[in-house]
Amino acid sequence: MSEPVISLRGVRAELGSRPVLRGIDLTVHHGEVVALLGANGSGKSTAVRTVIGQVPVTAGEIELFGTPRRRFRDWRRVGYVPQRTTAAGGVPATVTEVVSSGRLSRTRFGMLRKADHDAVRAALELVGMAERAKDSVNALSGGQHQRVLIARALAAEPELLIMDEPMAGVDLASQQVLADTLEKQVSEGASVLLVLHELGPLEPLIDRAVVLRDGCVLHDGPPPKAVGQHALPGHDHVHPHADHDAAPIRTGLLG
Repeated sequence: MSEPVISLRGVRAELGSRPVLRGIDLTVHHGEVVALLGANGSGKSTAVRTVIGQVPVTAGEIELFGTPRRRFRDWRRVGYVPQRTTAAGGVPATVTEVVSSGRLSRTRFGMLRKADHDAVRAALELVGMAERAKDSVNALSGGQHQRVLIARALAAEPELLIMDEPMAGVDLASQQVLADTLEKQVSEGASVLLVLHELGPLEPLIDRAVVLRDGCVLHDGPPPKAVGQHALPGHDHVHPHADHDAAPIRTGLLG
């Protein structure tokens, strides 16, 4: 198998003084779609935030495209979609302006050229938001807002997509649009790491699932539905303590 585009080895992290990650190992290989699953408070969102540098690690190593993260500088290769509740809310900007901000890593001195404008338009068309290009993001529904955040990440034409709860609070129509969008990116060679509470319409795309529980890896392999409910003891529990995960897993294996 090819060299991982993401590699975490023995990664530990804390929020305040509370341990959230307790020595996890996680890899995503080129062209692979990996779902990060687990109950609320298991450390899923913290794990992806260590990858992009938002949360410092107290131990372990993180590499992106074979380079230690502390030395990694080519961030245009990475597209990040944060939780919708923590991103761009209340910003007085148009849909095009928000999506264009995702292209800045490829510009010179922040000046958009024809290729940049073309990439922004293509990203908007991909998520079905081209007709809302001139609208304020504050006029959008939750599902439409999420499409804009994904278009912002896609505008940079990244090789790696990291998405934190892309389906949270999104209507079924938008969920399918997002699934179709992601399928196209994967078909073109993108690698994907997703934080999810349930697989939903993304299930056919998932190559591997990594299930966290209390900051430890409980399972790394086929998605839990495929390996059987009883293969993952405790995964149906809701944990009372929370990191930044948006909502608890409901009873049952994945929701």
